Amino acid sequence: MRHLLKNLGLYALAAWASLTLNFLIPRMMPGDPASAMFARFAGQLQPEAIDALREAFGFTNEPLLKQYLTYGSNILQGNLGLSVAYFPATVTEVIGTGLGWTLLLSGVAVIISFFVGTLLGVIATWRRGGWLDSTLPPLLSFLGAFPYFWLAMMLLYGLGFTLGAFPLRHAYSDTLAPELSGEFLGSVIEHMVLPATSIVIATLGGWMLGMRSTMVGVLSEDYITLANAKGLSQPRIMFHYAARNALLPNVTGFGMALGFVLSGSLLTEIVFSYPGQGYLLIQAVRNQDYPLMQGIFLTITMAVLAANLLVDILYIWLDPRTRAR
Repeated sequence: MRHLLKNLGLYALAAWASLTLNFLIPRMMPGDPASAMFARFAGQLQPEAIDALREAFGFTNEPLLKQYLTYGSNILQGNLGLSVAYFPATVTEVIGTGLGWTLLLSGVAVIISFFVGTLLGVIATWRRGGWLDSTLPPLLSFLGAFPYFWLAMMLLYGLGFTLGAFPLRHAYSDTLAPELSGEFLGSVIEHMVLPATSIVIATLGGWMLGMRSTMVGVLSEDYITLANAKGLSQPRIMFHYAARNALLPNVTGFGMALGFVLSGSLLTEIVFSYPGQGYLLIQAVRNQDYPLMQGIFLTITMAVLAANLLVDILYIWLDPRTRAR
């Protein structure tokens, strides 16, 4: 418990530091969102409007400390300001439109990749020298060397454009409205197959090789020899004694990967015109939408910290030695 409370304090400090940097960095940069938006209207706004825009975006002439306190108060109330690119929509509303799609696409892909890759690593190591151990590691390493977007374009061209087996773009059919129906859910799954497959193919090798390298060391431990000598069943030794102790590095990687899910697989979303967080971030950069960029970065940072906290809790459950610290 002391170990967990200590980590909670560190995470709270990291969250405060990220909030402070998120406040300071845009104010240290040249220009501001109000000026960018004023220039976009090309003379259609009165000069007095720029002061109102600065007030709306929180870039006032008040002392920096007062601006910081106002910013912190707004964050605690869930108010991230107004978006420049999607004005007059709020940043919270804009992020909400892409958050669900990113969680669905990247979350499902990461979870499938983690469980399948880890299981393949366990089985391949348990049967060292077999065909699974001989063929899959080099094949998956070869596929993992290709960038996400290249695999995404190959799948899009081969299975989508040439064979017409899957849709080419967007998250669901243009002829359907979002609703809880079998037809709509089927369309969402059909549109998700190609982008999710490209992410799984690119990351599967990392999970498998990570698990394999740790399992090799664990299988040489004395307690594995003792379990074999006691006549315990092979599946029990493989999963309960070997895999459980070899799982910790992969769990750490899984926690980090879950945290970065919210950043979206940026280029994959662009290739498939998938309306997720990565696509929103590109739009925010193109339109100099500082409030939206701040909101997305803040969301990503908080997600990474939350995922790391979950990993710490998992560590305590998986490795009883951490409870004694």
